[in-house]
Amino acid sequence: MSASQLLRNPGFVGLLIYRLLAMMSYQIVAVTVGWHVYELTRDPFALGMIGLTEVIPYFCFALFAGYAVDHLPRRKLGMFACLGLLLTTLILAGVASGTLPAGAFGIGTLTLFVAIAINGVVRAFLAPVYMSLFARVLKREHFARGAGVSSVVMQTGLVLGPALGGVLVAWGGKTSAYLVAAAFALAAAIAIITLRVTEPPPAAERAPVFKSIGEGLRFVFNNQVVLGAQALDMFSVLFGGAVALLPAFIHDVLHYGPEALGVLRAAPAAGAVMMGLWLARHPPQKNAGRLLLWAVAGFGLCIIGFALSRQFWLSALMLMLSGMCDGVSVVLRSTILQLSTPDEMRGRVSSINGIFIGSSNELGAFESGVAAKLMGLVPSVIFGGCMTLAVVGATAKLAPKLRRLDLRDLQ
Repeated sequence: MSASQLLRNPGFVGLLIYRLLAMMSYQIVAVTVGWHVYELTRDPFALGMIGLTEVIPYFCFALFAGYAVDHLPRRKLGMFACLGLLLTTLILAGVASGTLPAGAFGIGTLTLFVAIAINGVVRAFLAPVYMSLFARVLKREHFARGAGVSSVVMQTGLVLGPALGGVLVAWGGKTSAYLVAAAFALAAAIAIITLRVTEPPPAAERAPVFKSIGEGLRFVFNNQVVLGAQALDMFSVLFGGAVALLPAFIHDVLHYGPEALGVLRAAPAAGAVMMGLWLARHPPQKNAGRLLLWAVAGFGLCIIGFALSRQFWLSALMLMLSGMCDGVSVVLRSTILQLSTPDEMRGRVSSINGIFIGSSNELGAFESGVAAKLMGLVPSVIFGGCMTLAVVGATAKLAPKLRRLDLRDLQ
């Protein structure tokens, strides 16, 4: 089945619409709330607290969200998660409009951070719902092609969401931006609850929560292919991320103004979109494990190339190529996860995967800052790229089943 034929599958299209709308809502809020918090506090430390306020509830609820997705109606959970996004955006809009009390150190700031924390809880449900329903709307032999299409949709949301958020704040103000995000959240709730898909019947008897979560953890840590793919992605992002240091590179190395930041931040996503479109037409099957390892190694080399570049166009090219390599990694890891996971365990495994990926993004930014402080800006990024190559070598040696993986063996 071609990518165009997949897009004639109403269940798959509806699921993609749900993902895109929810992501657009989340990304608009992420851009707007950062501006809003800094406007109220004028404290850069408060900006750092935004990520921490969201990630702690996410980690606390992720495993329980996976359990809920495996044992409760998935569309209803997705709808309630989107309504949670709607609630937080309306709270934020109330603060921005003055309907709710606001002040630099008063209830207004507290209300913002409460809404951000709720967003962290809500985000714990969004990906497991999507991953679980993905396997219900597509046949197993279409998972790889579907993952390519899904990657394009995800990266499109990552590009359009922040851009739209910035435009809305600049032209319509914070309240308008929040209300548009609320509209996207409501539309996502409607999209998921009206999705045409059959869900598995509920189990006659539910396993205890902690026992069920333990089963999910044992499955991941006892499956060399799944664990190897997740660990490879986590450590490559942990050491190889350069996005957190882009403002410093633009100012100190490339000697450009703030207008260059948007171009460089968009470059990896643009590369991932192009690769996703290619993989949707030419899904990988043979030697998938080796391809995954080479893609992550290519990502590390691109990060080193970016660190050594002194030309703006070359830096943008290196980041775009890193996005293309990352696009291969995302599609292959998603396909491996879908093909390897039993249907009754998809929510829990997806939540564990989310913890791997979520932690690598947050800790990666922290690691980049610490390494730059200790080593200097350029050496720290070169070190990160070299560490990514070392992670690839270690994974190839310690996870031979992943190295020899052929996706046809999982179908």
